[in-house]
Amino acid sequence: MPIQISAQYVKELRLKTGAGMMDCKKALQATEGDIDKAIENLKQKGLASVNKKSSRSTTEGIIDSYIHAGSRIGVMVELNCETDFVARRVEFQELAKNIAMQIAACPLVEFIQTQDIPSSIVEQEKKIEAGKDDLNGKSIQIQEQIIEGRIQKRLKEMSLLNQPFIKNTDITIQDLINESITLTGENIQIRRFVKFLLGEGLAKKTDNFANEVKNMIES
Repeated sequence: MPIQISAQYVKELRLKTGAGMMDCKKALQATEGDIDKAIENLKQKGLASVNKKSSRSTTEGIIDSYIHAGSRIGVMVELNCETDFVARRVEFQELAKNIAMQIAACPLVEFIQTQDIPSSIVEQEKKIEAGKDDLNGKSIQIQEQIIEGRIQKRLKEMSLLNQPFIKNTDITIQDLINESITLTGENIQIRRFVKFLLGEGLAKKTDNFANEVKNMIES
């Protein structure tokens, strides 16, 4: 017979996890009232649920933006979900804003996930790593292991989903999205983003004022 769980206990677990009331109650009953175990129980179920939802179509969502203080860095991101109802939720809009802010804070990020990185870039990174002096004197096998480890690290640095969330570095952006998937019950995907850096790509004048005065005098 399931043990009795108080409504206050269920509410406490719900506040900590964002899971539904019945899911919280069942998790507490299954773990005999142990909240830490119940949280782990919900996480495991949530991850399974996330995996099931990952193939669902996401044709709704929002485009959000973030302009960093000083107006020298700007980001636009498209975050997709399944329904307009979820797109209008405060939690979903906050997620989009947090993702845009994360992109602005990560100068090395160029892609959403490592699978998006072209093979040409991967090969170029391998050539760079293979040419480093600290590999000299090591066996081919050791060199390959070192290069592979460095490449994987580099690819993760370029991938948004692998970044530690700036507001809670214990989780990644993928974890943050998974939490929202569990909360909303819908598949959520980052479709695309673009970053703007003030003056990027423009040729900048290198002559300083002293050189300008000198040129004027000599002419």
